Amino acid sequence: MARKPALSIEALTALGAEKLARLVLDEAERSAAFRKLVSAALAGQKGPDAIARIVDRRLGALEKARGFIDWDKARAFRDDLAATVTVIANELGDASPAMAFDRLLRFIATHESVFERVDDSSGRIQDVYHQAIAAAGALTPRLAQADATELPARVMAALGNSSHGYVVEVAQVVADHLPKEALRTWDADLAARQRGEEAKDAKAAHRHFYSNASQVREIRQIIADSLGDLDGLIALEAKKHPNLQDTIGMATRLLEAGRTKEALDWIRRPTSRGLPYLSAEDLADGLTPDTDPFSQRTGLEAKILEALGRKDVAQALRWSAFEATLHAGILREYLAALPDFEDFATLDRAFAHALASGHIYNALAFLVEWPRLDLAARLVVERRGKWDGRQYYMLPPVADALAADHPLAATILYRALLDDILARARSKAYPHAARYLGKLDELAAGADAEAGMLKDWGRNGDYRVGLEKAHGRKSGFWSLVKSR
Repeated sequence: MARKPALSIEALTALGAEKLARLVLDEAERSAAFRKLVSAALAGQKGPDAIARIVDRRLGALEKARGFIDWDKARAFRDDLAATVTVIANELGDASPAMAFDRLLRFIATHESVFERVDDSSGRIQDVYHQAIAAAGALTPRLAQADATELPARVMAALGNSSHGYVVEVAQVVADHLPKEALRTWDADLAARQRGEEAKDAKAAHRHFYSNASQVREIRQIIADSLGDLDGLIALEAKKHPNLQDTIGMATRLLEAGRTKEALDWIRRPTSRGLPYLSAEDLADGLTPDTDPFSQRTGLEAKILEALGRKDVAQALRWSAFEATLHAGILREYLAALPDFEDFATLDRAFAHALASGHIYNALAFLVEWPRLDLAARLVVERRGKWDGRQYYMLPPVADALAADHPLAATILYRALLDDILARARSKAYPHAARYLGKLDELAAGADAEAGMLKDWGRNGDYRVGLEKAHGRKSGFWSLVKSR
């Protein structure tokens, strides 16, 4: 197979100016977005004002437009927006960072009207706005001192009344590059704005979950972080509703600062922050959703306790969390804090707990992840009547992992999956069922030999006879089996 010619500056330069110009002209005729890039590059020869005029015409049209963008034109619209951002960030940004920054803010401010005009369920239009925000952050260090000092006022004038959240994102990318005094002035202005927004919210008949007051508070926290003002950051967080407080984030900051007692207070604050999470294993075991699925809170609390010299309490917390969740990460943290040579006995205790657990799917996931496939196979065999073939998002990869060295356990899982598909006549899953039956045939000798004297074990030949007797009329399935 012939290799594609490599594209590089050197290779393209070697083509010569005339040939390159012809290629550029041809592509500009085909692509409106590319034509805008070329026009801006040509205008750049006359200085930043010429580029700005091109950009301003496009922004003006974008600000005035109200017509809905049909689905078949959405991609071209997205490409046009992306080309506008590229022209501002590259062509105008190289010529005049301050002018480019103002145009990026103006572009970002169009997001509300644009989102009303186009179905952006794919998120591609939003991606362009995020690119514009990133470009604004990249331009900020290149601004002159006077322009950087005026930047907060420009940001708030362009985006301060929007409730979409982009003003927070812009603040996040620019704050670290602004003079300290400018940040302090910005914070003072925001404090006054926050009081006004909170007073407005208090009088509103309907309270919004995400108001402009919360946006202002977030920006103030960004500023406090940039200034290294941990007390200011914490004070702003403390004023939030308990359900909105980032207790883990604040505890982490305080621990890093050596303020361990305050960190412990924050990590132990009750909160319902975060979306409830339910893993495939939790769902299979019938557990309730968890807002701290990866035991992040427990792990951090244990670290804080260790920093306070309460290692025994920290270890007890980790172990109880492992017993409750069978989370491998917590167990690894527990083992890492043990004295030398004590981890072997602890691992034996952990594995025994997993094998005895009533949450068999979490136990299986833990043993596979560790990995202890031998113990995972033992669990499968010991609980062989418990596996539900409807857990098709979890069991197939486990069965595949066990097949090479533990054919009996793999066979148990493949049978559970196959039986469920045929029992419920899930015709769309028949190709999977045919594959599982093929796996069972491959594993038959090894599984039957490993089964030994298991009283309730049906050998592969008997299993297939029973399968044909119970599901012989499912022709769609058997035709797939014969074609394999």
